[in-house]
Amino acid sequence: MKNKPVIRPAAAEDASTICRIYNHYIENTVITFEEEPITPEEIALRMASIREKGFPWIVAEVSGEITGYAYASPWRVRKAYRFSSESTIYVSPDARRQGLGEALYRKLIEILKSNGYHRLYGVVALPNESSQRLHEKLGFRKVAHLSETGYKFSRWIDVGYWELSL
Repeated sequence: MKNKPVIRPAAAEDASTICRIYNHYIENTVITFEEEPITPEEIALRMASIREKGFPWIVAEVSGEITGYAYASPWRVRKAYRFSSESTIYVSPDARRQGLGEALYRKLIEILKSNGYHRLYGVVALPNESSQRLHEKLGFRKVAHLSETGYKFSRWIDVGYWELSL
């Protein structure tokens, strides 16, 4: 990585850039099962909701530009799941393969550990070799493979679940 990223909590004014990054994946990939682009206002609402639940939402900045983001969310809604969470990470398409996803993930894991979480789950639309490699590099292990779980761009998509003990 040429310039080391600054990883910091996301701020409301980051919503437009986060939206631009996310909408690329909505419109061009099956990585997210969302099908319609969203607005910066919707991102801001989602950020506030995540924070209200006590979960982190962070961004990576390189040379003052947001190049990726990550957040954790509840794994499930029942109270007994309160020590488990799900991760979400997106990197700007022009900043991929520079170690940003790993840097964001390591920081997210650090925050979750310090907040007393026990398990972290990564949910991956398959195939996605780079995401699979990243999860396994960080110590996740694949625990499930669900066939034809989503339907986007006129095709069925499988989903894999990776688990990390915190």
